[in-house]
Amino acid sequence: MSPVSEEPLLLAELKPGRPQQFDWKSSCETWSVAFSPDGSWFAWSQGHCIVKLIPWPLEEQFIPKGFEAKSRSSKNDTKGRGSPKEKTLDCGQIVWGLAFSPWSSPPSRKLWARHHPQVPDISCLILATGLNDGQIKIWEVQTGLLLLNLSGHQDVVRDLSFTPSGSLILVSASRDKTLRIWDLNKHGKQIQVLSGHLQWVYCCSISPDCSMLCSAAGEKSVFLWSMRSYTLIRKLEGHQSSVVSCDFSPDSALLVTASYDTNVIMWDPYTGERLRLLQ
Repeated sequence: MSPVSEEPLLLAELKPGRPQQFDWKSSCETWSVAFSPDGSWFAWSQGHCIVKLIPWPLEEQFIPKGFEAKSRSSKNDTKGRGSPKEKTLDCGQIVWGLAFSPWSSPPSRKLWARHHPQVPDISCLILATGLNDGQIKIWEVQTGLLLLNLSGHQDVVRDLSFTPSGSLILVSASRDKTLRIWDLNKHGKQIQVLSGHLQWVYCCSISPDCSMLCSAAGEKSVFLWSMRSYTLIRKLEGHQSSVVSCDFSPDSALLVTASYDTNVIMWDPYTGERLRLLQ
């Protein structure tokens, strides 16, 4: 066995290197984790209806001994800046889905100003949490304040995805077999319900160019929707079991899906052609 000091830095950071009073052991399943788009925060659903928000990278005092010299941030970087603190969000229900908004978008500043008129117009990073009872709670990351409570789904909200453009359009995927589109700039107004799946919707992903939405569900198929008209573009078939994960390439040219059939399929989302099967 290698000594702790020889472990890779990233592995050491992910291990409980923080003071014991910050080390909660939930003894419960963790269903979702997420990094903010700018890499400044890490969120995880810790069980017992709790989400932990952790500033990232970890501050130097939380890095295990032997790694100080290898830390990615110097002491001068972290001192005197009012470093953000770890936060605990009590969501009131088991948390299944997590999604951060894009950072520093003008619409997010408007949302912050509308709910906090006494506070100057500042940047606002948002975390959306999908809950066991079908609700979605929207939080302001820097303060941990609850901004909005979105209701509409009739079952577990399994996944969430913000448009990468920063428009604060949020897509939710649920066990009620629907996807719902929300506009957080309009007080969380529900602007569309997408139906068609026959079983639980496990995952949703918006293409980086914001033109398409992919949804993966239990009936072995993948749906591609237009993010402009909110209509179904095409249905992709090829998996032999529930499709539980999907994601686009950074240039939106490829779509990858994963299934309980143990296969990963790479698609051309514009033609529906199956490009490669990974087994």
